Amino acid sequence: MFDNLTDRLGEVVKKMRGQGRLTEDNIKETLREVRMALLEADVALTVVKDFIARVSERAVGQEVIKSVSPGQVFIKVVQDELIHLMGDENTGLDLNVQPPAVILMAGLQGAGKTTTVAKLSQYLKQQKKTTMLVSCDIYRPAAIEQLKTLSAQVDATFFPSAINQDPVKIAKKAIAEAKKQHIDVLIVDTAGRLHIDDEMMSEIKNIHKAIDPVETLFVVDSMTGQDAANTAKAFNEALPLTGVVLTKTDGDARGGAALSVRMITGKPIKFMGVGEKTDALEVFHPDRVASRILGMGDVLSLVEDAQQKVDQDKAKKLAKKLKKGKGFDLDDFRDQMIQMTNMGGLASMMDKIPGLSGVPQAAKAKINDKQIVHTIAIINSMTPKERCFPALIKGSRKKRIAAGSGLQVQDVNRLLKQFMQMQKMMKKVSKGGMKNMMRSMQNKFPGGQGGPGGMPF
Repeated sequence: MFDNLTDRLGEVVKKMRGQGRLTEDNIKETLREVRMALLEADVALTVVKDFIARVSERAVGQEVIKSVSPGQVFIKVVQDELIHLMGDENTGLDLNVQPPAVILMAGLQGAGKTTTVAKLSQYLKQQKKTTMLVSCDIYRPAAIEQLKTLSAQVDATFFPSAINQDPVKIAKKAIAEAKKQHIDVLIVDTAGRLHIDDEMMSEIKNIHKAIDPVETLFVVDSMTGQDAANTAKAFNEALPLTGVVLTKTDGDARGGAALSVRMITGKPIKFMGVGEKTDALEVFHPDRVASRILGMGDVLSLVEDAQQKVDQDKAKKLAKKLKKGKGFDLDDFRDQMIQMTNMGGLASMMDKIPGLSGVPQAAKAKINDKQIVHTIAIINSMTPKERCFPALIKGSRKKRIAAGSGLQVQDVNRLLKQFMQMQKMMKKVSKGGMKNMMRSMQNKFPGGQGGPGGMPF
């Protein structure tokens, strides 16, 4: 998300950072570029006008022009206003009620509502909450079965329902059952429509009135751009929404919905879906997202990802192994590739690393996470002995491994070469720490490209 906007604003940031003196004229020229960047990102016109007016008011005043480093201060002003535009700070779920806390999910058909229910359940599980999921969608074929399957995947309790039942009665029965089982949170999935209609709104209003949810979340497809904000506004007028969940943000390079929906609805963005897996749900932090937009990275989210998705036991074992001077083998290499995939892949990680988040979109497009999948497949085709002693892998073994992984001998050769580079770097870590490794990588991969596994360091 935000790739196009980051590229455009990245150029503005570069120009401004080195400015020793700012005047009203060059600030206006810069704001014109910012305005165009926001409009191209499909941000609503009213939102753009308000944003530019706020930045201009602060930038043309003494705060920027009379500062010691005006270029830097101008960037800070833009960052502050972006954060304010998206809601200042994260607003979490309010679950401080007598269990079960009921969460009602609303949204149009195709927005990813049912999948988001499962993702939210997975998130709450990490918060040590027990969840029950129920579907009140009696219209869409297989909607109930879909939620049942997802419930099993995230280890949540599923309350059965049927297409011939009344949605309001389904929701009431689910609450009664959740109380019996001492469930912490009940998540109610509702029916969507291809467009907003009176029948749909009437039904969801009746469900809301009957169950009185503590949270009413509107799920919206971020790829619909300005329409996302306008749809959210229509739902907000019909229901007392408490927050918004943006879905499919990994497929939206513009980001207009994230920048528009807060101001248009007045409701906070609480989560954003960043992939198809059930753990691909991120808490929405306006300050972190603003840093990503301006190419400054998001180290906090990267660290949180690592804490949640990296196997800590394996990480500790590898650290001890290196510390004792034992070799880094292909099993370790494969584990690192798997951990990287769990964290969303290379492109996702790059967005959060300062200095790499500003890499042009064209360069990011060349990064292919399939290389990681191929790497894992090749290593899986090796024998345990070959993984421990890669020097054994010669001509006939290479052919067998290539055939077993469905790839070419050249791919096996490339992997072995990358592994040798990674092995040398790991030796430097065990001998002289991280500084030596970073120095080595700087020399081997000038310009920050072409590291092991195709990873840009």
